[in-house]
Amino acid sequence: MDERLETELISIPATPRATSTPEILTPTGQRSPRPPIAGGAAAKESKSAAWTPTSFISPRFLSPIGTPMKRVLVNMKGYLEEVGHLTKLNPQDAWLPITESRNGNAHYAAFHNLNAGVGFQALVLPVAFSFLGWGWGIFALTIAYFWQLYTLWILVQLHEAVPGKRYNRYVELAEAAFGKKLGVWLALFPTVYLSAGTATALILVGGETMKLFFEIVCGPLCSSNPLTTVEWYLVFTSLCIVLSQLPNLNSIAGLSLVGAVTAITYSTMVWVLSVSQRRPPQISYEPVSFPSATASLFSVLNALGIIAFAFRGHNLVLEIQATMPSTFKHPAHVPMWKGAKVAYFFIAMCLFPIAIGGYWAYGNLMPSGGMLTAIYAFHSHDIARGLLAMTFLLVVFSCLSSFQIYSMPVFDSFEASYTSRTNRPCSVWVRSSFRVFYGFVNLLIGVAFPFLSSLAGLLGGLTLPVTFAYPCFMWVLLKQPPKHSCSWYLNWILGWIGIAFSLAFSIGGI
Repeated sequence: MDERLETELISIPATPRATSTPEILTPTGQRSPRPPIAGGAAAKESKSAAWTPTSFISPRFLSPIGTPMKRVLVNMKGYLEEVGHLTKLNPQDAWLPITESRNGNAHYAAFHNLNAGVGFQALVLPVAFSFLGWGWGIFALTIAYFWQLYTLWILVQLHEAVPGKRYNRYVELAEAAFGKKLGVWLALFPTVYLSAGTATALILVGGETMKLFFEIVCGPLCSSNPLTTVEWYLVFTSLCIVLSQLPNLNSIAGLSLVGAVTAITYSTMVWVLSVSQRRPPQISYEPVSFPSATASLFSVLNALGIIAFAFRGHNLVLEIQATMPSTFKHPAHVPMWKGAKVAYFFIAMCLFPIAIGGYWAYGNLMPSGGMLTAIYAFHSHDIARGLLAMTFLLVVFSCLSSFQIYSMPVFDSFEASYTSRTNRPCSVWVRSSFRVFYGFVNLLIGVAFPFLSSLAGLLGGLTLPVTFAYPCFMWVLLKQPPKHSCSWYLNWILGWIGIAFSLAFSIGGI
């Protein structure tokens, strides 16, 4: 065996080469950089090839080593590739709803994104078209769709922008990009407002739709004392609280699948039922006119805010990606982007037909309540009661499912505050108490402000930076593209345009 080893060693060409050593983990957990390699070719090679946990276990490194030792190092290489980036894990993450389970996949990502991306906000898109008209309405909707698709890709890529660190929540990424204080100040309010405000609006839409469903099914046989609208809100909230007892984000994947299927189904039924009926005789496709230019301007801004609000859900992208395992060999952004592409293809197939078909069917007669209100007002006697009832029931199921995924970041914040103070996970009773409290707080807000569901323009303006502006700034600050490059200009321009639109849409919504 010694002779064979000696023969192998002699057979190696004695060509001079620069030795490469792996980076070393410092006590702070960061990798210390290696000293630059002298020499032109070697220096270029070191710059072009980024170090990985297994780059030093190369064929050239293994060639002078005996077979048994080779097997050990090859096995170690496979293990390191499977373990991944040597990611520092926060033990508290194992106690929180978003990161408690990390067995997500591309299918779960598609379900969650589709459930979050299609909802009641799609039903008011024809209202925006009634203020913008055909040309500007289609143009604005198309630009908004591709803009938010680009920022979605940015968020997926930034989930592991720093080696060894996963940004599991939108606020965490904002803190890394803008600084701890500024990041919290910029991102915390719009993300919480988007989650809690959407949950409150879902209670209002779901309760009112349940009332319409009951009236259609019951018809003239209804009792003389039917439930009031507020009582229907209470019924819907109680159902939401029961479903919210599912422990973590991965556990509601089945609900997200139900929400995705029902959203696609009722979106298709709504526009098909509308275009299949006779249009109102006094219909017009001229934008709604106002007595003053100022009122017209504000109505246009509000319409653009409605379109912006239709593309909500970016505050949940990092949270959804956090439910997936991530290794050096199989990073989480690959299945996340696959699922997101499928989800947003179906989202486009829902939003564009609703906006175009709804505006074609009702024109500027579209009521402010959106498609459901228009169908009930214009065709309640023309469409079979069974079809109407099924459509409204599917909307209720979709609202129940959307409530869960939009509330999960708030549940996560409650439990993070509790676990950081007590240094132990939430018990079942504590977790249930948080969710019951949150559900009834949203109910009280909805009862106090019953017009909240009609403020899509204002909600879109206030939360627009989360979707259209902040991701562009984060890309520049974290990835640091070359100054004055195309990427640098594109992201700065899109970011500041998003901020300007946010201010304008908020004013128009108010």
